[in-house]
Amino acid sequence: MVKFPEAEARLFHNMFVCRRCKTKVRAPNMKVIAKKISCRKCKSKVLRPVRRK
Repeated sequence: MVKFPEAEARLFHNMFVCRRCKTKVRAPNMKVIAKKISCRKCKSKVLRPVRRK
């Protein structure tokens, strides 16, 4: 799907998805691992990386 590195960085770099409400959140990896980032919509702290197809 992604052909060039600029598009891949824009779509996938530091992008996570809430497991509860499926909202996208851009945040640093280490803060997500430390559970310091929460979803804006549902306030859940359970996030996963965006899938690359």
